[in-house]
Amino acid sequence: MMSKIPIGLENVDADHLDREILRAAIIAELDAINLYEQLASMTEDHKLRHVLLDVAKEEKTHVGEFQALLLLLDPEQTEELEAGRKEVEEELG
Repeated sequence: MMSKIPIGLENVDADHLDREILRAAIIAELDAINLYEQLASMTEDHKLRHVLLDVAKEEKTHVGEFQALLLLLDPEQTEELEAGRKEVEEELG
């Protein structure tokens, strides 16, 4: 099942709308990645698997594009992403 946008975008303050649009777009891309990779793992057809995985890879690029824009628009997101990266580094050594 595909994810549902967690909030009604019509209820978002105008100054936060673009951030929430980007987050919704990231959710959609992650759903697409999951779908294509799951379908690829189910098929016995090598050509179909190859195309599904190639499209999933393209969706990962889209996630990166949307995330890059989000990081430009939301300084707190940038700070928290870096904090999360540091926490993982500390945990893994």
